[in-house]
Amino acid sequence: MDRTVTVTGTYSGFLMHIALALSPWRLIFLPLVPLVMLAYILRLIPRSRVKEWNQTLMIGHKVRRERLTSHLESYADKVMAGNIRKGALTQIAQDRADGYHLVLATASYRLYVEAIARRLGFDTVIATDHLSQDLTYLRARIAGENCYDEGKLRMIEAWMARHGIARATTHIRAYSDHVSDAPMLDFADEPHAANPHKALARLAVEKGWPRIDWV
Repeated sequence: MDRTVTVTGTYSGFLMHIALALSPWRLIFLPLVPLVMLAYILRLIPRSRVKEWNQTLMIGHKVRRERLTSHLESYADKVMAGNIRKGALTQIAQDRADGYHLVLATASYRLYVEAIARRLGFDTVIATDHLSQDLTYLRARIAGENCYDEGKLRMIEAWMARHGIARATTHIRAYSDHVSDAPMLDFADEPHAANPHKALARLAVEKGWPRIDWV
């Protein structure tokens, strides 16, 4: 989703939106967020831990979901108003008209992605889940895999298996801006490098994947 359908990333904006709405005092922890990312770059912590630690800093380790609901909706409205690529909207409409079941597979948290996906008209969301997905409160812990790289493909395949969708009889179009989605793009019948960063642009040339640049 981020930088494919959206112009910029959504996770930092989500953290800031919720922090300002619920606990503005948590902004004192903002200088620590880049340090968490540095720890990931230095391979001291996994990517999943970055999300967990930053959520703890900016939102809290444990928050009741009822406190978040209205703010998740207002954040989705904010994303739709100023952070969606018009070309992506056109493609989503075209794929729906062509009869595709629209699946948004993203490393972002399901917690806030579902409201955005609903506004975009997606049928299914495959995303990173929280440990307490079925509870009344939200914990800063990831359940299962971070929906990223090969983990994203495994989650897509698991979703297909649960719904009895056979790969051999399914035609898949896929779009991504980032090389970490190469496993998913390889899996698709019609892979597209959408607004690709340099590494994916190079890989797309090697693989013969078409490039599209949405504005």
